[in-house]
Amino acid sequence: MSHNLENEKIKGLPENAYTELAPGEEYQPVMPGNKVVPEVNTWSVTLGLLMAVIFSAAAAYLGLKIGQVFEAAIPIAIIAVGLSTITKRKGALGENVIIQSIGASSGVIVAGAIFTLPALYILDLEAEFYQVFLSSLLGGILGILFLIPFRKYFVSDMHGKYPFPEATATTEVLVSGEKGGNQARLLLISGLIGGIYDFIIATFGWWSEVFTTRVIPFGEVLADKAKLVFKINVGSAVMGLGYIIGLKYAAIITAGSFVGWFVLIPLINYFAPGMTVPVGNNVVDLIGNMSAEGIFANYVRPVGIGGIAMAGIIGIIRSSGIIKKAFGLAVTETFSKKGNVPKEEMRTRRDIPMAIIAGGILLTAVLVFVFFQFGVVNNLYHALIGLAIVMVIAFLFTTVAANAIAIVGTNPVSGMTLMTLIIASLIMASVGLSGKSGMVAALVIGGVVCTALSMAGGFITDLKIGYWLGSSPYKQESWKFLGTLVSAATVGGVIIILNKTYGFTGEGALVAPQANAMAAVIEPMMSGKPAPWLLYGAGAFLSLILTMIGVPALAFALGMFIPLQLNTPLLIGGIIAHIVSTRSKDKAVNQARKERGTLIASGFIAGGALMGVISAILRFGGINYVNAEWFESHSAEILALVMFCALCGYMVWESLRAKPEEE
Repeated sequence: MSHNLENEKIKGLPENAYTELAPGEEYQPVMPGNKVVPEVNTWSVTLGLLMAVIFSAAAAYLGLKIGQVFEAAIPIAIIAVGLSTITKRKGALGENVIIQSIGASSGVIVAGAIFTLPALYILDLEAEFYQVFLSSLLGGILGILFLIPFRKYFVSDMHGKYPFPEATATTEVLVSGEKGGNQARLLLISGLIGGIYDFIIATFGWWSEVFTTRVIPFGEVLADKAKLVFKINVGSAVMGLGYIIGLKYAAIITAGSFVGWFVLIPLINYFAPGMTVPVGNNVVDLIGNMSAEGIFANYVRPVGIGGIAMAGIIGIIRSSGIIKKAFGLAVTETFSKKGNVPKEEMRTRRDIPMAIIAGGILLTAVLVFVFFQFGVVNNLYHALIGLAIVMVIAFLFTTVAANAIAIVGTNPVSGMTLMTLIIASLIMASVGLSGKSGMVAALVIGGVVCTALSMAGGFITDLKIGYWLGSSPYKQESWKFLGTLVSAATVGGVIIILNKTYGFTGEGALVAPQANAMAAVIEPMMSGKPAPWLLYGAGAFLSLILTMIGVPALAFALGMFIPLQLNTPLLIGGIIAHIVSTRSKDKAVNQARKERGTLIASGFIAGGALMGVISAILRFGGINYVNAEWFESHSAEILALVMFCALCGYMVWESLRAKPEEE
């Protein structure tokens, strides 16, 4: 029988995998629910934990450097498939889902930690290892527990209604892995190309990391007089990310950036000559003396922050129905034992029982309280308020995070966390906890919430992959906790090492864009200085207007918030994805090219991130061959542009070589 199952698997996903089901129609996964398949064993758990460690380190480095945390699911799925092919494991599909599920904890835990906790160092507050570790661990556990009641709604009730871009890519990798090794070879080659390319920039500095229009004399004049400047990061990993996001969302994110850099900054500068006093909250310099980057940090970024916060609120309002429904479902399942037992016997439909989930949430709440009381604020009243903020916001925003992943594949964690920080800072300051201890408290609360939301969004991807392929949800849910523990410990260590190596402030520091923004939001509120409410308000209205005209406000506001040079390569990647997948009149050819490109992009992301970690370790050990004078010269920037064009050219050429598979 298992032999037939092997043959079935090779055919790929059922025809109704991506389409809405007709009334009465049921989706039959690749691995039938009435058969027991190998899933959890020593091989899958050990490999999953190993991936969690490696990718936690890689994602932390990349996230702090460029502010984008790549989701580790795709590269881990590829490695799992490669290893099961090499070792000729029979029926490895179920095992590979578990490996990917445990390992993918890395990316989501990293996103939660690095968006908030480096702000502790940025604000000169000491962060202990246990604070980083516990806020990541407890946040991750809350995210898993809050999401499980929503699993049925997102993965099965809404089957075919949400695109789940990242889950789709991972599922395709796992299924195609059963077919053989050409894809693994291509992935290895593109991983080496992307990895070596990024390694040369970081360790040898043969060409610059960012190209700007200041290279040409006219560009220099424009940047000085009109504050108009164009920048692009030439790294392979960021461009690969753009390819996977796709043209539509890459264009919306970059549009947000362009509005900030080519509309608002020149406009603000236009009024600068008449200014004789600094304008705005906590601004000490005249606008006329600021660079484009200075205007961005002081005026454009707060608009982005307001936009992200409002987009999060709109998301909650839109999903209030789902929240009510899941809550009702959880209550009925916890308190009624009869009626639903036989129906749930099938392994592909069984979740961890609701009574255990409820108990787990209570226990985690107690642990969060103990952590806040003895590890953060040392005050009963403040610890209880901190706990209330965490539980309410994490629960409300869980559906927003899952929804965003289901539609875009990108988790808008940083925006929702900023919202949390603003709320936490206001509440904490009003109950008398301000200054340094207030900042630490608000950031740790932010860290817990951020990790919970990040986990909720990432975990819905795992569960959707499991649903398509026929994994046992309760096994995915149970083992996810272990992956969370290992990832949280790794991230804590990595953040401390990176802080000692590079630091997060000053020359040559890691960018840590989200953490810097968090620090910028919290510092004035906790020091009794005014916050730029007017700019937040402008961003909030911008989000409302975008929602009215049907533009995804979250993606646009994120673009205004993340620096220009990190958004422009996303657009290039998106354009390449569009070119590659529309050149031919034959639909099958286009599809094959797009899939080949997805593999190359995944290789670039994984290779670039892993080499970034190796480069950081070398630098930590004092090995660094970058000649700073050359690295910052215009010639190095021009060479960077040439190399980037060559990299894009390779990607287009390699993707267009794809041929549709013969049936």
